[in-house]
Amino acid sequence: MATDQTRLNLSAGLASVAVASVLVALKLWALGQTGALSVAASLADSAMDLMVSLMAMAAILYAAKPADEDHAFGHTSAEDLASLAQAAFILVSAAVIVVAAIQRLLAPAPDVIAAEGAGMVVMAVSILLTLALVVWQGRVARRTGNKVVAADRLHYLGDLLPNIGAILSLWASRQFGLVAVDSVVALGAAAILALGAVRIGRDAFHALMDRRADPALIAGVEAIARDWPGVRGYHDIKTRMAGSRVFVQIHIELDGDQPLRQAHDTGAALRRAILSAYPQADVIVHKDVARNDT
Repeated sequence: MATDQTRLNLSAGLASVAVASVLVALKLWALGQTGALSVAASLADSAMDLMVSLMAMAAILYAAKPADEDHAFGHTSAEDLASLAQAAFILVSAAVIVVAAIQRLLAPAPDVIAAEGAGMVVMAVSILLTLALVVWQGRVARRTGNKVVAADRLHYLGDLLPNIGAILSLWASRQFGLVAVDSVVALGAAAILALGAVRIGRDAFHALMDRRADPALIAGVEAIARDWPGVRGYHDIKTRMAGSRVFVQIHIELDGDQPLRQAHDTGAALRRAILSAYPQADVIVHKDVARNDT
């Protein structure tokens, strides 16, 4: 099962890399033909997509490695380190686009945008390829629960707006000669890139600082433990994130007079139930004697 999930995750990663590579090549050609900043912004976004997709695929491979003597909790924190590097690169790229857009807006004579029709065709093809990719990534994410694939999918969904904006700016330039629209769209695309970078960097930082898991996940674990047969209570739930992995520790209170094997079976069954509900989790169940039995 784990091998099948890894294959599915890798198929999504390979599809992402392939689509990003094609988009970079197409947009490089379109930028050479049009000279449009909105296309340049979209090209920068696709180049970052390619980098993010390569890192995501590497993270999927590395995170799939089992725990070893030097990494007792696995290798999933590599995903967070990669995310921090991605966020920094995206912020720098967004800043470069902003500077170029402002310089073009303030220039006494606006730059000429050419071959708008060819540029619009390229951006339309980009939208279609991106839509096909996010559909496949969505299917994989639903089947495997992999957060790297889900995050990559959200990133590509966010790319649709800059692509649409580039088409609109090229259309406005060709139909009405509104060259300034191109720079405005580029500024909007840069803002979207910067916001995405801040979100990616923040989530990675929180994970590296061992922040607790999503409160909804914690509440779900509590609900399972609260209603589990043989469990008289629970306490000291601790969680932390590491890449797409969630580490959960929970203490359950059991009848102190029951046989050790029965107590073990209760804890093991509870662990399996939590893993079934949250496949991305790594669960440790500590068994304590119920307080009223001491």
